[in-house]
Amino acid sequence: MLNILKSKFLRQEDGAVTVDWVVLTAAIVGLGLVVVMPIVVGTDNISQKAKGYVENVKVGFGNN
Repeated sequence: MLNILKSKFLRQEDGAVTVDWVVLTAAIVGLGLVVVMPIVVGTDNISQKAKGYVENVKVGFGNN
């Protein structure tokens, strides 16, 4: 009985495939964050500069 249980357990590969998918998915998410974070920081910097420019623009009659 013990030999049958061990042989069935050792032949099953479902758990190994699941672990592979979890590791690959975590790697993809991690790489995605590494790529996206510089874009987020750069976008925030550019938006702050644009905000400062727009706040200093004079509009209306009599402004040169």
